[in-house]
Amino acid sequence: MDNEYFQRTSQNYYKSKKVKMPKPELYVIFTGNKGQKPNTISLSKEFFEGAEIDIEVKAKVIYESNKDNIINQYIIFCKVFNEQTKQHGMTRKAITETIRICKDRNVLKEYLAQREKEVVTIMMSLFDEEQIIKSFIKSERHEEARETAERMIKDGEISLEKIASYVPSLSMDELKELEAKIMQLA
Repeated sequence: MDNEYFQRTSQNYYKSKKVKMPKPELYVIFTGNKGQKPNTISLSKEFFEGAEIDIEVKAKVIYESNKDNIINQYIIFCKVFNEQTKQHGMTRKAITETIRICKDRNVLKEYLAQREKEVVTIMMSLFDEEQIIKSFIKSERHEEARETAERMIKDGEISLEKIASYVPSLSMDELKELEAKIMQLA
């Protein structure tokens, strides 16, 4: 709710009188296949196993339908994009093919025709963010693996070959380097 609504309805929310406002509605757009998915989702059910929480939020879920509206076209765009990334990976080609296919199917055609470069730029930045997140997760896992291997080497009971079988994300060279570093500190 923004100030514009209160100005338009001549209401002052700084006074003690309760303001009138429309009932809020929340929506989630689901771009996958509906299957047996619910029509509404609940914060407490989804994340807290139905426990009573101080703030309960329920949202209506919008799935692909036969309607020819902007939301349904967006869902179709996302599905086409998912198909293209499966074929071409997270690449510019996946984006340009998605745009081409959607234009051919008359999905967001006018918008894509007017703003194709902008859509490509935005979608490419999403790839960059996703790559950054994947890289961060990979480095975190690698660090955890190094810490595990370090504890095993310090324990001295397990050979490097056996450690390599337990921590396959580390090469034998990395394990030898880690062992040498630990021996220098000892």
